[in-house]
Amino acid sequence: MKKNLIYAAVVAASAGLTFACTSSNTADTSLVENETQSLAMPKVPGYPATKTVAQQDNYHGTMVSDPYRWLEDEKSEEVKAWVDSQNTLARPYLANLPSRELYKERLTALWDYEKYSTPYMVNGKLFYSYNDGLQNQYVLYMADGVNGEPEVLIDPNTLSDDGTVSMASTELSPKASYLAYMLSDGGTDWKTIHVRNTSSKTDLTDTIEGIKFSNIAWLPDESGFFYSRYPQNEAGKYDDSQTVSIYFHAIGTEQSADEKVFAFENKPTWNPYPSVVQDGETLLISVFEGYQANGVYAKSLEEENSELVPVFDKWDGRYDLIGEHKDALFFKSTAGAPTGKVIKVKYDDGVKATSTVIESTADTLSSVSLLGEKLFAQYLKDVKGQVSVFDLSGKKVDEIAFSDIGSVSGFYGGKNADTTFYKLTGFTNPGQVYAYNVESGESSLFKTINTGINYDDYETKQVFYTSKDGTKVPMFIVHKKGLKLDGNNKTLLYGYGGFNISLLPRYSVSRMVWVEQGNVLAIANLRGGGEYGQQWHKAGTKLNKQNVFDDFIAAGEYLVESGYTNPDKMGIQGGSNGGLLVGATLTQRPDLFSAALPAVGVLDMLRYHTPSANARAWSSDYGLSENKDEFNALYAYSPLHNTKPGTCYPATLVTTGDHDDRVVPWHSYKFAAQLQADQGCDNPVLLRVETRAGHGAGTPTWMRIEGYADQWAFLESALN
Repeated sequence: MKKNLIYAAVVAASAGLTFACTSSNTADTSLVENETQSLAMPKVPGYPATKTVAQQDNYHGTMVSDPYRWLEDEKSEEVKAWVDSQNTLARPYLANLPSRELYKERLTALWDYEKYSTPYMVNGKLFYSYNDGLQNQYVLYMADGVNGEPEVLIDPNTLSDDGTVSMASTELSPKASYLAYMLSDGGTDWKTIHVRNTSSKTDLTDTIEGIKFSNIAWLPDESGFFYSRYPQNEAGKYDDSQTVSIYFHAIGTEQSADEKVFAFENKPTWNPYPSVVQDGETLLISVFEGYQANGVYAKSLEEENSELVPVFDKWDGRYDLIGEHKDALFFKSTAGAPTGKVIKVKYDDGVKATSTVIESTADTLSSVSLLGEKLFAQYLKDVKGQVSVFDLSGKKVDEIAFSDIGSVSGFYGGKNADTTFYKLTGFTNPGQVYAYNVESGESSLFKTINTGINYDDYETKQVFYTSKDGTKVPMFIVHKKGLKLDGNNKTLLYGYGGFNISLLPRYSVSRMVWVEQGNVLAIANLRGGGEYGQQWHKAGTKLNKQNVFDDFIAAGEYLVESGYTNPDKMGIQGGSNGGLLVGATLTQRPDLFSAALPAVGVLDMLRYHTPSANARAWSSDYGLSENKDEFNALYAYSPLHNTKPGTCYPATLVTTGDHDDRVVPWHSYKFAAQLQADQGCDNPVLLRVETRAGHGAGTPTWMRIEGYADQWAFLESALN
């Protein structure tokens, strides 16, 4: 479905740009600046009036003003009118940027290729998701075996006219008779569970609401499943300021008949989530209260009013269930092993025996799956993917090695599947899918994803630079081959640095469009992430959070010192916790960058925890302003509280979605208002609010293209 990727000359001429084709096998279009003046950043004629209020809060004796507190009332007509006025400024401004339509066309062209998820097998049936190119949502397919004819099981594109209803997650029943799937409307984290018969490909009448982050745990006989949901308040609305409880839903019944199976009555911050083990005899309960540690408990499903049995209750690390084999449960754990290990738990007459199956190593154990009688352990070796295969005693029986800088995902499926699949990808590698014979250990190429681009024209390198305190930090740099290190290349620096999340070498259409223009992409693996295990994570949390910003600033300084770019040619980007990163960095070092793209960011660090119980759980990374030492740390870097009047800040495009109920949009509203008020030069500060969009997941293709076209055109002008 590849289309002609060469733009019409008349389009290029009208925008003051010309195009050049490289020696790629297919046309590789590059933007070439023709008229410098035409690409210059336009001035903003004036910002919408934003009222202030005399709100002050006392934090441990420190009085803190919050003049834009009124913007937290997102549903009010006054706030809606203010958002409309910001969009009325931002959208025409962005639409009129010289390269905006060209970026949109190029993004559309490069996005139009066949995409495949990593397949998986359950009870002899093959499942995978597929997008033919520009479909707004991936379509779920099913086939009888690896060689069967695939059929559409669910097509979310038929569920809304604008593609904004998405399938957030799925869980097949053990025999693959049913598929429980969750739908999100307009990007919200609130989801509705539906159940589809995989034979008839029709939905049952079952509908379950009140869900946000729950998994689904089927009984082995497929008669029903367990899930976690929020309680209803007096008005009948589901209340995510409270914790969830575990319910059981019997197939073919109304949600009102669902039985509450378990809840923590005296633990107001403990959220229980279910798994079913031991042939349906036991409910395993994993308790979430932040991202550093968890507890695991067991409850018999055979005995009425059975006691809760602690499996892991020391809260000394993470314990994540991998699977079970016969009478043993396998967990991935960080307890006493910051880079991760695999442990086994067995009960004999009620006595628990725990043993280590796979010891921790210098490499980070990122995930483990159990298939057949083998453990597939995925490692990060300096942020590059590696896979080792072990038997259930911990003996290594296979290793899947990769020579390129890239990442690996997959090894999913039913525990008795004889075939599993994995996918390789990288910054300039859209992916190859391999089938792996669980018994023989043989890999065979199953599918190559082809975009029509000659990736031999590009290179990816990994460097290690020194942060402020002497810590060595890795960073990936991607660009065309033959790049001149003359300090004059437009460069985008991206980061995240939080919640134990690792930034891996993975393919991105939008980034490829940026790089193919001759620009540089740099991705820094900051502390706070999971690249080097729990110690790396903890080094960027709470009172140590400033390390993350120091790492990011040092990355920018490295790019300048090494000749890649200069401050006039460098922009920074990040989303969610990465939006906090960008906000804090631009307020601390406005001189080092000329453009900033904070997306769906956490920007008011004194009140981030107030909207929901989920937001409060972020305190395991951030701390809370309720605690004096943590308040001092938060106040020192909170983007909203650290802008200074009259300072020249980089050109900044703040983006969010009006349906974002994870990082609520008032973070972006308040920060944009404060930055507009304090901006001391002509660099624009714009707020772009997407409607029918949330935190990012499930955003339809057309909306993603529009958003990236705005961001890349904004960068193009700001860094010119």
